[in-house]
Order: sequence, then C-alpha cells, then structure tokens
Amino acid sequence: MQREDQRAANVLRPYRFVPDVAPQALASVLVSSGRTQVICAVSHDDSQPQWKKIQGIPGGWVTAEYSMLPYCTFPRKKRNANGKVDGRSVEIQRLIGRSLRSVVDMEALGERTLWVDCDVLCADGGTRTASITGSAAALAIAMQRLMQQGVLETNPMRQLVAAVSVGKLQGEPLLDLCYVEDRDAEVDMNVVMTERGEYVEVQGSGEEAVFTAAEMNEMLGLASVGIRELIAAQRRVIEKVCRERA
Repeated sequence: MQREDQRAANVLRPYRFVPDVAPQALASVLVSSGRTQVICAVSHDDSQPQWKKIQGIPGGWVTAEYSMLPYCTFPRKKRNANGKVDGRSVEIQRLIGRSLRSVVDMEALGERTLWVDCDVLCADGGTRTASITGSAAALAIAMQRLMQQGVLETNPMRQLVAAVSVGKLQGEPLLDLCYVEDRDAEVDMNVVMTERGEYVEVQGSGEEAVFTAAEMNEMLGLASVGIRELIAAQRRVIEKVCRERA
C-alpha cells in the first residue's frame, strides 16, 4: 500500500523537539510529528491537590490539561465557551496525566503539584500521542531544573514514557497514522510505553473491521519500534538542555 507521504509501514513521521518555547513555564517543549504540532509546558505550585490533603495522602501530584486551539484544524474549531471542556479533551487530558504519573514517584515529588498544559497548534492525527511524548520530555527537564534549584533532593521521574499510534489500513499494519490514515483506518490503536518497554495503556478499536491476536501483536511490535526511537529523541533533547543550563 502506498502511504500518503511515501513512508514505509514501519517508519515514523518526521519529528522534532524544540525546548523552552514558553519562557514563563518551568519547562516547555514544542513537539512536531509530521504536520501535528503541540506545545507542552510544565508549571508548578507548592501545594498538594485538595483531595490529597483531605485524605491525608503524602506526596505530590502531576496533572494535565489539553486543548486544541481554534486554528489548529480546518475548518476552524469552535473555542470552548465559559471554560467548559468537551468530552474528547477530558478523555485525552486524563490519558496524558495517567501516562506521566506512571513514571513519577509522588512521594519523592513532595507536597507540590506539577501542571502540564498541552496546546495543539496544528492537528494532523496523533495529537494525544504527541502530547504524551512532548510532555514527558518537558517534565523530565522540569524535574532537572527543580533539582538544580534545590527544590528537589532526588529526581522523582523514574524513567521516560512516550506514545504513538498504530493501525490497520487496507489490511496492512501501519505505524504513526496521519489524519487521513487515521480517518480511513479499519483499526486504530494508541500505545503508551515506558523506556523499559512496559505498557502504560493500549487503546484499540476496530472502526470498520475486527482484528486478530496476531494482527494486534504485529501492531504492538510496530509501536514498540516507534516508541524506542521517540524515547531516544527525548533523551537527546533533555541532555542538550541540561548541558546548556549546567
């Protein structure tokens, strides 16, 4: 099958991480995956969420917010009115938060909250997976900076995490679907994995077809290849930023 952008089935879209695009944030990364672009920015405050205080649970919290800017799609996406968040955005920001918390030691974080804002500048498929991947890089940079500032004694982030989409189109398993491929896919799946190869979450469904265990394993294998590449890229940008700040 000929893909729209001529990629092989097991090749990621061209991707890039640009750090510190939001100078007022503790850390930020603009992640690009093909035409999809998301700014992931980390802020913090020195207090626990109220629910943790009430329940007497020690440690901090990492939470995420996700939004698609009106001009990120064509036609224009209507801006959320009165601060209301649509159901899709709620689902995605919960996924981002779960993914990040899976690799953070909350007790080592201390009684503080890290907020991760993901703002989609351009949407061409894979905005949730790009948000997770960019957020993890930004969060790792933020943890390093909190340690440099003497706020943290040890790094609460145990490992990196990343995400990618896979799917089946015209019977063929594909890695990293763009919008057109995602729209037409018979099977669509989002995979979140740690750098140790552990699954955090797998969201998969047959849109217009069923899929076998063998096909699912093939798609998971493609996801694993892509995520290893993304984590290597995350590591490079984190190390570059930390060297420049040292």
